[in-house]
Amino acid sequence: MRAAGLPREARLRRAADFAAMRQGSGRLGGRCFSVRYRPNGLAHARLGLAVSKRVSKRAVERNRIKRLLRESFRRARPGLPAYDLLLVPREQAAGVPGPELLAEIDALWRRLPALKPGNGAATMAC
Repeated sequence: MRAAGLPREARLRRAADFAAMRQGSGRLGGRCFSVRYRPNGLAHARLGLAVSKRVSKRAVERNRIKRLLRESFRRARPGLPAYDLLLVPREQAAGVPGPELLAEIDALWRRLPALKPGNGAATMAC
């Protein structure tokens, strides 16, 4: 039986990949998350997470948020366009229950396929 983990090719791993996301990428936002996206030229989406201590001083809370985000991406990945995605939780995410966080990130996943790859920054006010 194969592990249900996130495969290596589905993750952003290199510092250059994260740096590229800061410069030439579009943005989506919600109350608890900011998502940066850009076409990657591959046949699948890749995920990067940036969960800083500003979100929560407690590592337990930051790890909980990362687990929820990875699980949500794992489920949504087959329906996502071929983008590199960088998820950055906001400070408000630390106090929100798991089901609410999942509902918000799932809504952001649903908005991604509607975007065109050359669309620049499509932003929703927080």
